[in-house]
Amino acid sequence: MHGRVKIKSTAQQEEEKRKEREKKLKIYVAARDACFSKRKEGIWDDEALQLTQQLLSSNPDFATLWNYRREILMHLETVKDEDEVQKIYEAELSFLESCLKVNPKSYGSWHHRGWVSARLPRPDWARELSLCDRCLSLDDRNFHCWDYRRMVVKMSGVPVDQELAFTDRLIGSNFSNYSSWHYRSTLLPLLHPESPEPPSPCRKSPQTSPPPSPQTHSHRVCEEQLLKEYELVQNVSVFLTAEREEMISCVYVSRDEERVAVAFSRPVNAQSVGLLLVLDGQPQRVEWRSVHPRFKHSPVWICDLPPGTISDITNEHNLTVHWTEKHTHRDCALYTGRTESYCRDSATDQELFRSELSVEKTSVLQSELQSCNQLQELEPLNKWCLLTIILLMRALDPLGYEKETLDHFQTLKEVDSMRSAYYSDLCSKFMIENTILKMEYAEVRVFSISDKNLTTLCHLDQLLLVTHISLSSNQLQQLPPQFAMLQCLEVLEADNNCIGNLEGLYHLPKLEEVYLKNNKISSLADLQPLASCPKLKRLDLRGNPVTQTANIGSELAELLPSVTDLLL
Repeated sequence: MHGRVKIKSTAQQEEEKRKEREKKLKIYVAARDACFSKRKEGIWDDEALQLTQQLLSSNPDFATLWNYRREILMHLETVKDEDEVQKIYEAELSFLESCLKVNPKSYGSWHHRGWVSARLPRPDWARELSLCDRCLSLDDRNFHCWDYRRMVVKMSGVPVDQELAFTDRLIGSNFSNYSSWHYRSTLLPLLHPESPEPPSPCRKSPQTSPPPSPQTHSHRVCEEQLLKEYELVQNVSVFLTAEREEMISCVYVSRDEERVAVAFSRPVNAQSVGLLLVLDGQPQRVEWRSVHPRFKHSPVWICDLPPGTISDITNEHNLTVHWTEKHTHRDCALYTGRTESYCRDSATDQELFRSELSVEKTSVLQSELQSCNQLQELEPLNKWCLLTIILLMRALDPLGYEKETLDHFQTLKEVDSMRSAYYSDLCSKFMIENTILKMEYAEVRVFSISDKNLTTLCHLDQLLLVTHISLSSNQLQQLPPQFAMLQCLEVLEADNNCIGNLEGLYHLPKLEEVYLKNNKISSLADLQPLASCPKLKRLDLRGNPVTQTANIGSELAELLPSVTDLLL
């Protein structure tokens, strides 16, 4: 278990524990078999009740035994008078409390308690509410207890305003008690049936209302915002997912390698979707393959043309790639004197990473952002509020809000440290998207994202045409297989990371320089993917454990014969 000190035990102590476990297991199995035999014979007596209690006390999640126990209790109802049944069921409730101490989230125990309470001749609902209070004070997210409480409230007719006051108390002790906020959202429509609809994002924002008192202001913002905060996180995410048309987004042709690369708007299997290459009006028999053998579906596919097909620089060629399955195509012209050519759409941020917003949607999201900012002033360390603000900023203006987004991510990682890795990956994703947008607007083929604390790489299919990439001074641990989509890459800078895996440097035909100083490459096998890069000339491995290997220079010379400038 987490947080417990491990105590070393002797072989004798281990043997004693083993014998004790075997003894308990024999007793448990004997009692279980006795229960099964009695149930099979249709025996519903006090002894069976005691046997099931003995077993369920140690394992309250044995559903078959709960079913048998209910059969026994229903039988006793037929042979006992009402007062005796009352005592039996009261004893059953006490027994169930002991089971809940063993496992407070036992499905079987809570279900059986609801069954007993519903059959009790004279139920004590105040006692049951008190039990729920105690359980929720120990774990305010015990959904079994919340479900049971709702049943008790319904059966006993507890006033809605009383339950609303109960949620006030829980929220007062823990502002981030989301179970209480959810329960509150189900109570408010019952208390105010004249306003059945939940607060709408289009409602007049608190800023435009008459100036309220601080207490009223706090109450209104919390009521209207937190009740829908979880929904907001999901709904705003919709705006961050662009619905791109299925199409060929880019065609690249290289005269030197006599190779064609095709990028799609989504991962496909080019061998099964009907991809046809036409060169100067003549269909070509080519073999399409993904950029890495691990991918059967990929957004980038390549093929090699027959030698001599386009190598003569004095000739002009026209290529067309047909995606027959989608009845679409893309043309590309390779002009005289040019060694390469490409054709692609000019991508905007809406087309790439988020949906285009109408004036109405923009107004709604801006209003929500204002409300969330107000809420953050009241509760600056509320993680859901921070995450919602980040997503709203991404949907509205990812570049304009970049600095604020980074600041909020840093706060998130501090207040919710258990999920810091998730926030780091999400922040990395957003920073890569921003850098791609900046590159798009500048119309360059250089991708620089150094010193941004990146923990992961994504959207690499958008970097097909990049010739120079700088990833230095981040927290990257690998160059994943998707990195092989950078078919035009010539220079890779990735100094000062934690990289120990170079799997993505696979058959990059133009790669000439690789800088990997101060990483975690520990063996010659880690460098094996570089052997597939035919033009590699310069390699910097200073500060890596592999440089301490005996005869590393001669072994690298054998592995990478094209490298003429090796820095160790």
